[in-house]
Amino acid sequence: MSDFPWLLTMVAVPAVGAAVVAALPRGRELLAKQIALGVSLVVLLLAVLTAVAFDSGGDRFQLTTSVSWISDFGVSLAFGVDGIALVMLLLIGVLVPVVIGASWRDEVPGRSMKAYFAWLLLLESMMVGVFAATDIFLFYVFFEAMLVPMYFIIGSFGGPRRQYAAVKFFLYSLVGGLIMLAAVIGLFVVSNSELGEGTFAFDALRQLDITPGVQKLLFLGFFVAFAIKAPLVPFHTWLPDAGAEAPIGGAVLLVGVLDKVGTFGFLRYCLPLFPDASRVFAPWVLVLAVAGILYAALLAMGQSDMKRLVAYTSISHFGFIALGIFAFTTEGATGAVLYMVNHGIATGLLFIVVGMLIARGGSRQIRDYGGVAAKAPVLAGVFLLAGLASLALPGTNSFVSEFLVLIGSFASQPVFTIIATTGMILAALYILLLYQRTMHGPPAGVLMVEESAPQASEDGGSTAVLTAPRRTLRVLDLDRRELAVVTPLVALIILLGVYPQPLLNLIEPAVSATMSDLGGSDR
Repeated sequence: MSDFPWLLTMVAVPAVGAAVVAALPRGRELLAKQIALGVSLVVLLLAVLTAVAFDSGGDRFQLTTSVSWISDFGVSLAFGVDGIALVMLLLIGVLVPVVIGASWRDEVPGRSMKAYFAWLLLLESMMVGVFAATDIFLFYVFFEAMLVPMYFIIGSFGGPRRQYAAVKFFLYSLVGGLIMLAAVIGLFVVSNSELGEGTFAFDALRQLDITPGVQKLLFLGFFVAFAIKAPLVPFHTWLPDAGAEAPIGGAVLLVGVLDKVGTFGFLRYCLPLFPDASRVFAPWVLVLAVAGILYAALLAMGQSDMKRLVAYTSISHFGFIALGIFAFTTEGATGAVLYMVNHGIATGLLFIVVGMLIARGGSRQIRDYGGVAAKAPVLAGVFLLAGLASLALPGTNSFVSEFLVLIGSFASQPVFTIIATTGMILAALYILLLYQRTMHGPPAGVLMVEESAPQASEDGGSTAVLTAPRRTLRVLDLDRRELAVVTPLVALIILLGVYPQPLLNLIEPAVSATMSDLGGSDR
């Protein structure tokens, strides 16, 4: 079972599915959706089988596959997973079918939704590749290539300012990627001077003895690209625009998976390859992380657009993840990886429920909603659960992650950790205020409709009736399709809040190996 090329298959299946969907004739929208959903479920099955085949007590990288690609430069199609990459593949496997289900009825005037689902499948292929690649040049190729489908998802199927948001997203990420490319080339040159031949293989590169000065330069090349992708403040300004203008499915994958490539890159590449530089720059990264937690939380409280609010909450959450990583403790980094998974689930559900509310009201503005819970209690209940998970309420999945980050970070960085806890209070404020304004209070705005209502005549006659407009709240609760979409995420929020041990068993050995690469035990 371990000899089967699981990872290469996981990359190939959605890519082939995207080509099939794109090749369908016009008018076959339903078939395109069905194929896309079927392909995404196959990828989910492959992710589960990969997890079954993975031995948490075995080698660090398992299920490896390597095929020579550009032999003159030592580039290979090399794939392999440790526990950190594996849990991200599982997250991708869960989120993409959910996103396709949530996008089932989406329509954009003048645009073929067939193309939308093809781009989603191609994006899934790129996301699997970026987490599974063990050749750094191959990682860079996937890192840049996944910008293309997301660019078209935002630019073709997003909101009124979609083209501006798509270009901003693409340019920010492209500039970061080009800086990283210079560092990748630098690594190749260093490996050539030390080993006698250049290589991009991760296992070989982490054995290099790079001088501290060179480490600092190479670290910064990787760090800038990952900080933009994460994003950390002040590299964050593209995310609120992209998150707000992307269609809901694209927004879920953007904040649920794509942004995690940045924090994954910190753990996979920055810490093991440049341990001395990581220690030198850690205080500065921690300043950015804590600043992001507080700054983004304050901005979230002031948002009137629901989608922008959720995007800002993600920036704040990424500050906690960066705090856990650069505290250089096993507990903190384990919590950070678990946070990456749980954030994708909780914020993904929050974005989906916000999208369902917008689909009913046609507005992203918080002020246009009110009293929804009275007419749609199930929708309101799911909204509340997603919000409570986002603020890390005990019993939800995010609580365990945040607790591990804080307890692990406090051991080595007590001052930064104490300041960061303020973000937990702010999170409660922006989530509960959002819920209260949309779900409770008097009905208001776009969900109110005028109806004719009987009214007695002014002269008090018993037969004469006048009609006067009466405004009533009209909103449908979740239908069966929508319930099927949200149920997996609701179940995972509860299950991982009660019993996260299976994921921790996968994550902790890989994190321990990373801390060992960093050079020493927890401080």
